Amino acid sequence: MTFQEMINTDKPVLVDFFATWCGPCKMMAPILTELKQRVGENASIIKVDVDKNPQAAAAYQIQGVPTLVLFKKGKVLWRQSGVVPARELEKLIVQNK
Repeated sequence: MTFQEMINTDKPVLVDFFATWCGPCKMMAPILTELKQRVGENASIIKVDVDKNPQAAAAYQIQGVPTLVLFKKGKVLWRQSGVVPARELEKLIVQNK
């Protein structure tokens, strides 16, 4: 499935734009694991390495990492740079499912 196909689904898709060399990005990994356990099948969570996917990063004007973007049916519902707690992300997903 392509990135475009993934973000065009009916359920919310949280995309973590990250880089392997980024310290705060490493902090997001366990948060996203916890989030997946909390939301289960209500949302998809995908990680996009900006160094390996520069076109995706450019398409959404990703300036810094980590940047989290919540999509639904291809539309950006929310975005924020930096580390975001699992509780806050869960609330966002529940509001938009």
